Amino acid sequence: MRTATIERKTKETDISVSLDLDGNGNYDVSTGIGFLDHMLEQLSRHSLMDLTVKAKGDLHIDFHHTTEDTGIAIGEAFSKALGDRKGITRYASALIPMDETLTRVAIDISNRPYLIWKVDFSKPKLGDMDTELFKEWFQAFAQAAGITLHVENLYGENNHHIVESCYKGLARSLRDGIAIDPRKADEVPSTKGVL
Repeated sequence: MRTATIERKTKETDISVSLDLDGNGNYDVSTGIGFLDHMLEQLSRHSLMDLTVKAKGDLHIDFHHTTEDTGIAIGEAFSKALGDRKGITRYASALIPMDETLTRVAIDISNRPYLIWKVDFSKPKLGDMDTELFKEWFQAFAQAAGITLHVENLYGENNHHIVESCYKGLARSLRDGIAIDPRKADEVPSTKGVL
């Protein structure tokens, strides 16, 4: 069973995450940041990972610590649930349209974290959330999950659509990348023999 639970407690945040890579896209998310909750629900629903996130953070300061630490905790749970990464498809990509917006996401579940972020926003906030924090979440997730992650918004005007297409692109890529390859289910997908 590819499941994991992570507890992350700092002076700034208190976060628990439970994740089932082979779930049905069920979620129970509460971070105190409405828009982030909405994005994490999209991540769960479209990846088919079951995801429970309970986060309390220093929101009276700003949303930065909670956003970043949630990315870290979900990434750590993802990596733990993958274990030795044996049998996974490893590479995946998605091209996600959302009305006037089109975003491309490509991943390598390589245990070599790296983020390429080519996403621009025309406004500094979505609701109460700073748009610059989305890059922080993706960076934190990629680092903790051990994935190479490229996110590029090809075009779009509506900031909500732009960021939602990024999360949905990540979700669909993860769904395909973590799938077990029936032809090589007992092998790590690397000539090195380890990821």
